[in-house]
Amino acid sequence: MKVMMKRMGIKSDDIDAESVTIHCADRDIVIEGADVSRMVIQGQTMYSITGGTAREQESGADADVEIEIDDDDVKMVAEQTGASEEKARGALEEAEGNIAEAIMKLKG
Repeated sequence: MKVMMKRMGIKSDDIDAESVTIHCADRDIVIEGADVSRMVIQGQTMYSITGGTAREQESGADADVEIEIDDDDVKMVAEQTGASEEKARGALEEAEGNIAEAIMKLKG
């Protein structure tokens, strides 16, 4: 089968994945123990997820991982936007520590 696919210009390889997470607008779908493969067909990449156990959770449910916001980042965002350090810290927390995103939120 692989020889025939190679002749047709289809490249295929397996991915050693422990889990796959699909982020939707309102929920996340987590698939554990699945077989994952990648195929490249005429320059297009396709991923195939087969088997495994799927569960759904609310979007951001894994947000209990706390992101540490550095004081220097807070000062930089405050200086760049003219916002207070409190607002700068809040924007950084919303942006999960992404400085550019926090600045864009405050300059909005």
